[in-house]
Amino acid sequence: MQVEVGPDDPRLGDYVRLRESSLRRSLESERGLFIAEGEKVIRRAVEAGHRPRSFLLAPRWLPGLADVLARWPDVPVYVVDEAVAEQVTGFHVHRGALASLHRGDLPPLADLLALDRVVVLEDVVDHTNVGAVLRSAAGLGWQGALLSPRCADPLYRRAVKVSMGAVFSLPWTRLPGWREAPGLLADAGFTTVALTLADDSEDLDRVAARLVGGKVAVLMGTEGAGLSDHWASSATVRARIPMRAGIDSLNVAAAAAIACYALAPRSAS
Repeated sequence: MQVEVGPDDPRLGDYVRLRESSLRRSLESERGLFIAEGEKVIRRAVEAGHRPRSFLLAPRWLPGLADVLARWPDVPVYVVDEAVAEQVTGFHVHRGALASLHRGDLPPLADLLALDRVVVLEDVVDHTNVGAVLRSAAGLGWQGALLSPRCADPLYRRAVKVSMGAVFSLPWTRLPGWREAPGLLADAGFTTVALTLADDSEDLDRVAARLVGGKVAVLMGTEGAGLSDHWASSATVRARIPMRAGIDSLNVAAAAAIACYALAPRSAS
């Protein structure tokens, strides 16, 4: 159902001022929606079972998404030129395609605890970092992700975009609380590897060489302070990525990629 609209049309409310993160968090929580940007990400979202509320497309993207639009003939398709899209959203929509989609229910915690390889994020508050971590985890063969209650939203537009849609293919859910997380993982049979600069941290490659088979959860902390003392001290083992040139650590997204590669499942030799 194609509809040509102007920048002040109230039907574009889902897309207004997408850069204002505090506003978006409030609206997305209240309305149960999230925004996907770009043809590839929109496709991955709908293939994962998310039902669209509406589409906001520049004319040039109509042919490429024709099959997706045909699946929901009653969902409005707001057609605007890219200048209007920028005026509505507050940023240059260089991919020319946006969709507003309904959020689904998160998988039960028990489903994630039944997996063999999970990444666990403690208070990572930057949406870009959350998206990048989930992309690395999915791409390197990890099975799921657990997020502390204060972590950034993986379905926030920026996180979805950076993850290239991995937030739809990698199962993830919120932990019910912060303090009990290490105990939950231990009770579920995980060896927990805390990435930390603690004095007793071992080099990551040495830890990886010992972990052949079994369930592994890698714990990563917030951008500034890293893992809390509680999570780090409660882990089975503490590990660090060896660094040089006077640099003590990496951005959490880069560290996650290295850890997921190093600790990926491998066969015993």
